[in-house]
Amino acid sequence: MPRVLGVDIPNDKPTYISLQYLHGLGQVKAIQVCHTLGLDPQRRARELSDDDIQRINSTLDSQYTVEGQLRRQTAEHIGRLKSIQCYRGIRHRRGLPVRGQNTQTNARTRKGVRRTVAGKKGVKDMRH
Repeated sequence: MPRVLGVDIPNDKPTYISLQYLHGLGQVKAIQVCHTLGLDPQRRARELSDDDIQRINSTLDSQYTVEGQLRRQTAEHIGRLKSIQCYRGIRHRRGLPVRGQNTQTNARTRKGVRRTVAGKKGVKDMRH
């Protein structure tokens, strides 16, 4: 498996699809990188020479924000929002949806698995 910026990319897939395994690199940017370096996007990743991989590494490192650098940058942005205690930062801190989505019925992805509140009684039980 070729290793690009510390990530193993799959051998059997075309180069432009293999490059999409890098965080921050989608289909359009992957094809752009291939054309910039003069590589055939349809050529399998296993067919890349060490020189090609080195050129891909240097191009991605100098022209694009990908992998660890992008993850670190995103974490810094979220940390800044939390530190200034803006609305979005508070929502990040509480693990709730940040962009105004409904939370009464959905939002299970952000909120996690349902936790049943122990000892909660209904109105009928309180009469007795």
